[in-house]
Amino acid sequence: MEDSPVDIPGIGTLATLPALDHLDLVAPPVARALQNLAAHDPEVVGRARVASIDPALADTQVLTRTFDMDPALSSNCILVAGSRSGTERVAACLVRATTDVDVNHVVRKVLDVRKASFWPQDRAVEASGMEYGGITPVGIPARWRILLDERVVVGWSCIGSGLRRSKLFVTGDLLTLLPGAQVVEGLAQPGPSA
Repeated sequence: MEDSPVDIPGIGTLATLPALDHLDLVAPPVARALQNLAAHDPEVVGRARVASIDPALADTQVLTRTFDMDPALSSNCILVAGSRSGTERVAACLVRATTDVDVNHVVRKVLDVRKASFWPQDRAVEASGMEYGGITPVGIPARWRILLDERVVVGWSCIGSGLRRSKLFVTGDLLTLLPGAQVVEGLAQPGPSA
């Protein structure tokens, strides 16, 4: 099948491929999730793209600088957890890279916990089955909440693929298809680079 170019505003010089045709470029839980989503909405999931990159370029600032990408195209997945009545509650929060997730007010309130904090790197990697720097809400464990800032459901987002050696490009339509995804107004505040 011949691939036709897709217009992703702000992508710069990074070349992409159809994600569903290149599932070898994403982590196994991400591949399964994309296949499951495609069974329900093949048109939306069919627009997803993947780009192979050098793992050394996985961090947002390096990636955007190297490929002349608009930093606002990148979205970061931050894992946050808190406990209530002895039960840990975990949320994968997706926010634009030009913003900062509001852990202490918004996430804490949504999770209904007294204190919320960023999950340690080793726990995040082990529990998600994904590489640090590549963690994405696509394919996370079903018991985790998915919180989407309102900015990420508009237009395209460059997100992790579960691996440091690639990036996924998805539309807000796909993000809202994720099981249990919730759009949370004010989830993120403008960051220092906004």
